[in-house]
Amino acid sequence: MRYLIEEQLRTHLSLGKAVEQWLKPYGEDDCTYIRWVRIIKENSGQFNVFYTEAVDEGNLDFLDVYEFSSKDPDEPYGVIDTFDTIAEALNFAISKYNVSLTLFVNDGMIQNEYKDHLMNS
Repeated sequence: MRYLIEEQLRTHLSLGKAVEQWLKPYGEDDCTYIRWVRIIKENSGQFNVFYTEAVDEGNLDFLDVYEFSSKDPDEPYGVIDTFDTIAEALNFAISKYNVSLTLFVNDGMIQNEYKDHLMNS
């Protein structure tokens, strides 16, 4: 099972494990940008929501989206928002980035989502 159910999602976050969600890519200025959201609990106990846009530089032989160039060089890790609770972080991600509670994957699995995107494009 690739996608976490909501209970697993909340458990992973409470244990400090990162989760990620693939968002629909878009084109602009003859370039395609891929996007994803990552949520992780910090040592402070707060939860960071990272929103990343990167240049689609990959192919089926190069799936490491973490190595792609950031759309905005001034924000190489994406836009980061911090919240005190899991609920606040998830509600923000839902309202700001239109994530779904049923499409989060474990940390590092975003490459599989990217591969699926390439194979279905």
